[in-house]
Amino acid sequence: MVNKKNFNYFKAFIDLSNGSLKAAELLSKTLHNFDVNQVEEKVKEMHVIEHNADLERHEIMNRLAKEFLPPIERADIISLADNVDDVIDSIEDVLIRIEMFNVQSIKPEILKFTEVVMDCCKSMSAALKEFENFKRSKTLHAAIIEVNHLEEVADQLYINGVRDLFKNSKDPIELIVWTEIYRLLEKCCDNCEEVANDIENIVMKNS
Repeated sequence: MVNKKNFNYFKAFIDLSNGSLKAAELLSKTLHNFDVNQVEEKVKEMHVIEHNADLERHEIMNRLAKEFLPPIERADIISLADNVDDVIDSIEDVLIRIEMFNVQSIKPEILKFTEVVMDCCKSMSAALKEFENFKRSKTLHAAIIEVNHLEEVADQLYINGVRDLFKNSKDPIELIVWTEIYRLLEKCCDNCEEVANDIENIVMKNS
């Protein structure tokens, strides 16, 4: 939880984004070492990460409600906090669906997708770490570009994965399950890109 006496919105964004890294790491480890009997427990672990992120987001909102002069526009703070929180929610959604659909094994293509999600969260967090000093940062722009690139990679993984599903499977249940999981993984990277877009727009407005 952020310190109320020395509140730093930029640090709060970093702390919030750490939740996305924890969530992405848990998702990746769970799927790479998949055990049907442990999925329920992993979903509970994921929910703890998501709940802690919600508390951090609420702390930002509570502070903002009392803030006389925030460092950037209120609407931008709200949007950025919401979008980082959405990344964590979308990662949790992947694991929840895997439990809901009673998935018994993980496709290799899905494992590759989780690695892209992890990389996307890392680049998003790297951008947020540079955000406060955006006028002097030499790496912020590169981190934003990398998030955009990884989102494009995720788009292609989604397209290829769903196309291959419909080419190679006639099982309607399998098609429904894996199409939804592919969609949610792609959404994780879309949400990371929303954060990167927010940062870029805020930098443009304050330069």
